[in-house]
Amino acid sequence: MKTAHLSGSLRANVGKKDAAALRNAGLVPCVLYGQGEQTHFAVKRTAIDKIVFSPDVFQVALDIEGKKAVGIIRELQQHPTKDTIQHVDFYELNESKEVRVKLPVRITGSSRGVMAGGKLMIVFRHLQCVGLPGALPDEITLDITKLRIGDAIRVGSVEIPGVKFLDPTNAVVVAVKMARGAVKGADAADEEEEA
Repeated sequence: MKTAHLSGSLRANVGKKDAAALRNAGLVPCVLYGQGEQTHFAVKRTAIDKIVFSPDVFQVALDIEGKKAVGIIRELQQHPTKDTIQHVDFYELNESKEVRVKLPVRITGSSRGVMAGGKLMIVFRHLQCVGLPGALPDEITLDITKLRIGDAIRVGSVEIPGVKFLDPTNAVVVAVKMARGAVKGADAADEEEEA
């Protein structure tokens, strides 16, 4: 998993007034928990925006006034109308403990079914996974080259060593559906040529 670096400062007080003052100063209140005591701190809004508003999933190397920790974003609160980040919860990682995380799905290759006029349907953009921090990949890459019209890749057929998927095994991740302009015969003709 990719690593991002973030430095923060400890919060003197914890409360609504203190949090509002931090936000007005361009900071975001945060909390780190998971291993021992909770740590309340604040980071610059511009720094956290780069991590949150990204398609990638990051392990975050935190430096809170000398205390170093590695965590992942477990939960974040956004303003209902402005979409600005109001609060972030970080879960501290332990190399020997499994962690639950949503990993992005990336598609590679050109599907035969799509070239024959079928429609590519991406049902899951992220998959829920559990694994040790060191075993978790940056993303789940699926090759769709062999998919024909009517074919699909299901959660049960995706295998990554050391990673368990929490989504139902029969759930479709990617499928090629019949479209109006699709030529079912053209797909079959390709098979005959190969034979």
